[in-house]
Amino acid sequence: MHKEPLVYLDGRFVEKSKATVSVFDHGLLYGDGIFEGIRAYNGSVFRLVDHIDRLYDSAKSIRLTMPLTKREMTEAVLDTMRKNQLRDAYIRLVVTRGVGDLGVDPALCKDPTTFIIAEPAESVLGPRELRVVNVMVSAYRRDAVDATSHEIKSLNYMNSILAKLEANSAGADDAIILDHRGFVSEASVTNVFLVKDGDVSTPSAAAGILHGITRARIISLCSDLGIDVAQRDVTPFELTSADEVFLVGTKSEIRAVGSISGVEVGSGGAGELTRKLYAEFCKVVQRAEEGTPVYETGSVTVQRRSPGPASLSRRRRQPGPLPQGLKQ
Repeated sequence: MHKEPLVYLDGRFVEKSKATVSVFDHGLLYGDGIFEGIRAYNGSVFRLVDHIDRLYDSAKSIRLTMPLTKREMTEAVLDTMRKNQLRDAYIRLVVTRGVGDLGVDPALCKDPTTFIIAEPAESVLGPRELRVVNVMVSAYRRDAVDATSHEIKSLNYMNSILAKLEANSAGADDAIILDHRGFVSEASVTNVFLVKDGDVSTPSAAAGILHGITRARIISLCSDLGIDVAQRDVTPFELTSADEVFLVGTKSEIRAVGSISGVEVGSGGAGELTRKLYAEFCKVVQRAEEGTPVYETGSVTVQRRSPGPASLSRRRRQPGPLPQGLKQ
């Protein structure tokens, strides 16, 4: 019999078909919550410390009191991997404001809801092809940094969804979204890079981008290769006239852009530098120092809020060391 995947839900593990939240949860009613999309490669969760730090930065920005410490949240992610016996996975970590009434007031939500989903993902081991996508420039503008800023990784993705719907209708793979000034911000769920005459650029935080974990690692990877990356304002013209354009994100990894709104980028395929970065990135994600090991003895106990047969708090394990760089 096929074993059903287990989902972490408020301190206990439940079968996927039984993993539910209340219809009064403000994450559902108002998009009031935060999340992280995380990748695990060959038994190691890639840049988990960075993801946990960004999650708590988002929580601070929306004044959401987190139900677990960083250490406990880290262990909850790792235990979700272990419970499902996964080595290569895509992980979705979500914390909502919790159950409230039908009004918008967050103060009426007493306890946050936390759930973690881990699903199998393609391994980096073995042959992998760099995907080339065709995109369009969306008519929808990225929310300004003084509005529902995408610097906060919140559950409100309507801005991206509208752009994605527009791309679907136009037969494009994705959409490039401009900021309120008309400069390039990002794609629907990925950050944008361009290459021109050997120089690499990417939109800065002023364009209302998400501070992508993969984006940061690609910038440092370029530095390792002796390539400087300019973080600056980028115009749509610069994209269509670039030698190479590529998108980066946790789930997408690296994708080359073949055309923008029907205008071919470079040769219309993956450029030389894009291919080089993709090859190097596939090596990076396999390095032990780039992630947090899943299957290692010693870990913290994650407390639950209510009794449950699969509760983590019943696992009597001794606390282990924090992953490098993680603070309590």
